[in-house]
Amino acid sequence: MSVSTTPGGGGTMPTPLLEVRNVRKTFGAVSAVAGVSFPLFAGEAHALVGENGAGKSTIVKMLAGVHTPDTGTLVVGGADVTLGSPAEAKSKGIAVIYQEPTLFPDLSIAENIYIGAQPKGRGGMIDRSAMNAAAEALFARLGVPMNPDRLASGLSIADQQLVEIAKALSTQASVIVMDEPTAALSGNEVERLFKVARSLCADGAAVLFISHRFEEIFALCQRVTVMRDGKHISTSELAGLTVDDLVKAMVGRELGALFPKLDVEPGAVVLEVDGLSRAGVFTDVSFSVRAGEIVALAGLVGAGRSEVMQAVFGVDPRDSGEVRVRGRTLKPGNPKAAMRAGIALVPEDRRQQGLIPEMSIERNATLTRSAALARFGFLVGGRERRSAYEWTKKLQTKFARITDPVGTLSGGNQQKVVLAKWLATDPTVLVVDEPTRGIDVGTKAEVHRIISQLAQDGVAIVMISSELPEVLGMADRVLVMREGRIAAEIDRADATEESVMYAAMGSTATGPGAAA
Repeated sequence: MSVSTTPGGGGTMPTPLLEVRNVRKTFGAVSAVAGVSFPLFAGEAHALVGENGAGKSTIVKMLAGVHTPDTGTLVVGGADVTLGSPAEAKSKGIAVIYQEPTLFPDLSIAENIYIGAQPKGRGGMIDRSAMNAAAEALFARLGVPMNPDRLASGLSIADQQLVEIAKALSTQASVIVMDEPTAALSGNEVERLFKVARSLCADGAAVLFISHRFEEIFALCQRVTVMRDGKHISTSELAGLTVDDLVKAMVGRELGALFPKLDVEPGAVVLEVDGLSRAGVFTDVSFSVRAGEIVALAGLVGAGRSEVMQAVFGVDPRDSGEVRVRGRTLKPGNPKAAMRAGIALVPEDRRQQGLIPEMSIERNATLTRSAALARFGFLVGGRERRSAYEWTKKLQTKFARITDPVGTLSGGNQQKVVLAKWLATDPTVLVVDEPTRGIDVGTKAEVHRIISQLAQDGVAIVMISSELPEVLGMADRVLVMREGRIAAEIDRADATEESVMYAAMGSTATGPGAAA
């Protein structure tokens, strides 16, 4: 990847709105950022990419005024600045939009935008009419209608992010940092966010965009900076680059290494789902999975994939149908029975459903085995720690101390703790729902390796995924769901992005495995 710092690759170099110059930051013995430099130009969206632990979050916190560099400088409008607090960052025109916004739910949208800076009327009272009108003008500028008088409580993540962007515009921010803003958004919400980001750039702002999703980076950004192990690898224009170029720069290996699929001869049928239905959610779903086989459930958001597997596990109810593990019928609505039968479920939302963030790594990794590790009804610390060490080591989980809260880990390492918790039960059937959502490309490869190894060990695996490359790279069979039904079953040899999408969208395609 060639390094270029001038928009368009030639001509007179403009002054960046913001420039990061050779910044370094250490925490104890850990070098989080080691000599990183890149410019942000007006009118551009600039991607910042790298694996978890590459130093992206530390850069974001420097720009937000949470951390100050040990050495190096931040330059705003051609002048060196010291950002000692978030307030100082805002005063220099820098705003950070996080993955999970932090609005005050009991205040209105307008109050959240202008908190601490409300327009005043007679007698020093807040002029609500002026405040609402100003908020309406901000949303009109963004091209998204929103009622400024509505309470923030109950807003979707996507709408909360738009409120945060409006708040940034209200402070005249010229540099907008978007830190994993699309992780919890649907396709339509992502496109709306991108439309807003493009309008910000058109108005002369600079957008720094952090994402693990390559398709979003190429859709939105004009320039990219790659970090690895805290170091600056390259800054270049995106035009002419490929996903493989970025992967090699980020992790030092080819894209093909993302899907280390092992060839396994499937064994006997382990899981049978027969005629599963739940009114308004899914209808007459039937399929089987054999030992050593990876079956992917694909489809659009809302197709019913997660709901089917939650009913299989017993978390959600079902109206009719049977679930059998090794020929034995499972009692509906009973997760404990499913666990005893050998089913393990790694949920999509690991923070809300898979982990207890305030609890230690070792406790989270052994939650499914608490009874087995107890003696006379009391949990034995030594047994718990040995079990936790065994599985976190097998999964190459990175942490400082196993007694640290699991919420302090990176997203990829949290996912490994969730996997460790369930693998410790020695499952016969492993259900993984969006196993690599929100984690970096290198950790994705590691999770894929683990899944492939489990299949080789004879575990029957159901993988729910919205990422087509993951589906095609890992699955032996693809079951495509549409509107609560299985619309197509496609063998690995016949599965393509086109055949899966045709089936998911209800279109007619030609070729093997296509949906009618």
